[in-house]
Amino acid sequence: MPEVVRRRQWPQVSRPVRNALLWALAMIALSVIGAVGYMVIEGWSFFDSLYMTVNTLATVGFREIAPMNRVGEAWTMFLSLLSVAVIFGTVGIAGESLIAEMGSGKREVRRMQRNVDALHGHFIVCGYGRVGSLVAAELRDDGQSVVVLDTDPNSLDRAVADGFLVVPGDGTSDAVLLKAGVERARGLVSVIDSDANNVYVTISARSLNPDLFIIGRASTASVMRKVLQAGADRTISPYEMAGHRVVQLALKPGVVDFIDAALSRGDLSFGMEEVGVDARLAGQTVGQLRKLGLFTMAIRHDPGVYEPNPADDRALEHGESLIVSGSTDAMRAISETL
Repeated sequence: MPEVVRRRQWPQVSRPVRNALLWALAMIALSVIGAVGYMVIEGWSFFDSLYMTVNTLATVGFREIAPMNRVGEAWTMFLSLLSVAVIFGTVGIAGESLIAEMGSGKREVRRMQRNVDALHGHFIVCGYGRVGSLVAAELRDDGQSVVVLDTDPNSLDRAVADGFLVVPGDGTSDAVLLKAGVERARGLVSVIDSDANNVYVTISARSLNPDLFIIGRASTASVMRKVLQAGADRTISPYEMAGHRVVQLALKPGVVDFIDAALSRGDLSFGMEEVGVDARLAGQTVGQLRKLGLFTMAIRHDPGVYEPNPADDRALEHGESLIVSGSTDAMRAISETL
């Protein structure tokens, strides 16, 4: 088996740091050259020559080590002019680097905004804290496109490092939501630490997209009601959900593991999905879906209203939602069809 030759990877150095290193090397080189010049011209020791060179390059103007001949004076004038040229050149390079860095940042913002503008049917996650980062990761693992909104630069940097598109700003702002493509989005999850902000995000998002599926975070039952009244389709309380899950794991660990595996699209050969009944499915029966490899576990009429285990001759009606399970191939086929 041929040996793989690995090239040494040198650390990446930013342009400002690289310019600073080049300036330092240039000053060291000039100091050595200037000192050698004085040693040759005036016959001084290296230390005295270096002292005179540094004074000249720094334009300090201290007294001369000793009287100089005309050649030495010409050499001093040359070093002085060279020092001024290096200083002005350094300032120019530093300014150019700063402008380039600023331009690069603006270009990156424009590039990311173009990518956001190209999205359709994506999810918007407001707040990239502990909960928001998990929500974004789960959505991406499910194959969904995600745009993160946050006002904290550190949170935005983490989101970018994690590979997400970001829009800096407050999700309560209509302008920020529009930049995130709320009118084209499939859903929005508001998990900001502030209950009030989650309510305001819900109000703004619902006014901009009446068909948007919105999930809002709430800390108490009273806030959950307010989030729903503001227009959210669902509301969550992380602490309540955690407590509920712990109880379910304690009482029904096998059921919880089975459902998690079916919903996660992991190594199992089947999955579970919610399928909306549109014009293409309306009028078909549960039995017809079974022949396609899909088992209808329940039909949802309204939030919280389910018809479990419907009969094979049950006809599907437009606007209903089906909770179905089946093989991964069958689930993929129905997803591509719809």
